[in-house]
Formats: sequence, structure tokens, C-alpha cells
Amino acid sequence: MHLLNARRLAPLSPLVLLAGCDTVVMNPSGDIAVQQANLVLVSTLLMLLIIVPVIALIVLFAWRYRKNNAAAKYDPEWDHSTKLELVIWGAPLLIIIALGLLTWISTHLLDPYRPLQRIDAHRPISPDTKPLVVQVVALDWKWLFIYPEQGIATVNELATPVDVPVRFKITASNVMNSFYIPALAGQIYAMPGMDTTLNAVINKPGAYEGFSANYSGAGFSHMRFKYYGMSNADFESWVQKARAGGEFKRTDYLALEKPSEREPVRRYGKVESDLYHAIVNRCVAPGATCMDEMMAADSKRVTAAVAQTGAESSAPISKNP
Repeated sequence: MHLLNARRLAPLSPLVLLAGCDTVVMNPSGDIAVQQANLVLVSTLLMLLIIVPVIALIVLFAWRYRKNNAAAKYDPEWDHSTKLELVIWGAPLLIIIALGLLTWISTHLLDPYRPLQRIDAHRPISPDTKPLVVQVVALDWKWLFIYPEQGIATVNELATPVDVPVRFKITASNVMNSFYIPALAGQIYAMPGMDTTLNAVINKPGAYEGFSANYSGAGFSHMRFKYYGMSNADFESWVQKARAGGEFKRTDYLALEKPSEREPVRRYGKVESDLYHAIVNRCVAPGATCMDEMMAADSKRVTAAVAQTGAESSAPISKNP
């Protein structure tokens, strides 16, 4: 009896397993992530317009034209149907056009570099609204967050006010990672020597998970942090608590940059204003030349060389008497 019941319940086991899944990707708390989730749903529904009828017809044809069904019409000379060809090619073509148009529009509207146009579907953003800037640095294997306007920094803890546009400036120390908060927005790569941008907004207060979505070595599994969406008052209180911490100097960064796992949350009340610039240009260490300075010097040398070559080519050629 128990074995029989187990067999009857076996088809329901996937539903039991899925009941424990976290559906934050499809039920996020940030407007950008909501739009991305809607894009996934609409795209899936458009594709199902073809997938479901095809599967249904496969079952129908297999049943209708089974071997022992003598009533099914047998026509071995049949080779063409204009109506059938129009359905077979027309329907997928229309869906591909719709998906292409949807993708093109969404690619521009959800460009992570594009300033936000709205807080959510019902509240636009005023053009003069200034976003909160957060500088993100992916390290081995932890996260550093710098708030240049507040003059603070944190390790493995991120907080922003609810319904306030946030502009993340993202880079990495030496290995490519991926900055990802599923409840907020899609993942953005963090690359050494590069500065990428993500504009986003959180619409609901709460504690959310953030992590790297790109494998970066042995400590990758523990490269996680907590992201808090707070009211404006709670965020100001959080900033004041962070300001009670010590100073974060370049020597502290160089020590933090070394590979380590499971780093505790730390807050710093003061940070050098040009630290993020130095991290991006890989010149935090004393005496190191910044990449932007090297490129500027190289550009000047190339410009001078081109000008010299042009002057020499335009000079008159003297002739021997």
C-alpha cells in the first residue's frame, strides 16, 4: 500500500522541490529587475505560441495516424499545401519579428549606462534628480563599497535608500567578477582597469543577497554580501554609524586586496577621495604610474610624431645645382 501511494505521488515530487526555490529573479524588488522579469515572461509567452501548438500537433498526428487507425486518410501522392506552408513559415516569422522588436526596444531602455527615467511604473524621475553614487570594487574574494559623496566605505555590506536612483561605478582589483543583486537588476561585469556603470533603484525595504555571478577562483563560493534597502532616515542613520569607523587608507586597501575568504563586515568613516580612480587606473601602490597618465603621455608622443612626420613630408626638397 505504501509503495502504491509513493508511485502515485512520484509525479508531484518536482512541485515539492520547486516549492522551496527562491523566485527572487521573477519577483524582484527593484524596477529594473521587474522590467527584466517582465521581458522574460513576454518572451517566453511569445515562444510558447509556437512550442505549444507544435507539441499538441505531434501528439495529435501520432494518435490519428497510428498503425491500427484504418479510418485515417492515406494519401501517398500529397506533396504541397500553400495554406500549410503559410502557417508553417508565417507564424514563426511573425513571432521572430515580434521578439526582435521587443529585444531592440528593451536593449535600449534597460541599458545599464542609461540614466533612469522612472522610480517605478507609476512614478517618473525628475530630470534634475541626482542619483546616489556608489563605487564598487570586486576583490579576492570580497566586495568593497565606496560612497564618495558620504565619504565612507564598507566591506561586504551595501545599503541604499528606497526609491532613490543609484548609480553604481564598478571595477575589479585583478580578476574579472560579476556584480549581481537579483532583486535589484541584472548582473554587470567588474573588470580590472575598466569602469562599468549600472543605474538602478530599489523599491521595497528589506535585506537582499548580492554576490559574484562569475567564477573567480577558490573563494568564489563565499564572495557574497548583504544589500539593504532602507528608508531615507534609516540610511542616514546607517551612514552616521559608518562614519564612526576608522579611516580607510591606500595601505588598508593594499592589505584588503590580498586574497582572503569570509571577510567580516567592516565600515570606515573616512576614505581618500581619489582611491577609486587609483584602483581603476591600477596605481594604488606608492610610486605606481596611473594608466590614464600613461595613455595621455603615449597620446602626446604619437601626436608629436605625426606632426613631425607631416612637417618633414611638406618640407621643400632641395636640388643639387
